[in-house]
Amino acid sequence: MASRRSARYKILSNGGKTSTACPEMCCFCFDVLIGHICRVEMPRNTLKFPNEEYPLFVSWKLLPDKKLRGCMGTFSAIKLHCGLREYALTSSLKDNRFSPVTFEEIPRLQCSVSLLTNFEGATDYMDWKVGIHGIRIEFLNEKGHKRTATYLPEVAHEQGWSHVQAIDSLLRKGGYKGAITRAVRESIKLTRYQSEKVIITYEEYMLMRQQVYS
Repeated sequence: MASRRSARYKILSNGGKTSTACPEMCCFCFDVLIGHICRVEMPRNTLKFPNEEYPLFVSWKLLPDKKLRGCMGTFSAIKLHCGLREYALTSSLKDNRFSPVTFEEIPRLQCSVSLLTNFEGATDYMDWKVGIHGIRIEFLNEKGHKRTATYLPEVAHEQGWSHVQAIDSLLRKGGYKGAITRAVRESIKLTRYQSEKVIITYEEYMLMRQQVYS
């Protein structure tokens, strides 16, 4: 990748606004992760992007099979500079579904940054579009404790799920262990949202870094 134009830049939805998400955000996440794992001070102020406030998620996958290695974020609006720094490490090292990313895995990593937009309360658990909306649900588990869980907009489409399959999977993700009935689905509170998403691989990251110093 010799320029931003050749990045694998994908916007799921931007609500008619000029896109904020850019490959430099993923490059910054690579900088943060590599600096932490290798215990080196990475160059600063070489890649710039706005420091606006957004809810955001950072995800890591292993190529070539795109196996998920971590995905975490926040629904609270947070300044991008500190938010990406925090969740670049949290998602790669502290996602309790996975072991921490290792040094040996770095060359196979793919990083994605999702900036979340257009939050709307849904009328029911079916009131969202696969491939367009991310979904966040709130529900009570079998003991009456409040739980939440979310899937980003691309997840249901990538898995080939219907609305019901996505909701049921999300309930399990959130820790619901009982029988999932229509009544359970109808009891959840669902918020739908969209995102701007950008993806780069480690190889593309290295090419971006070479461009900076060339």
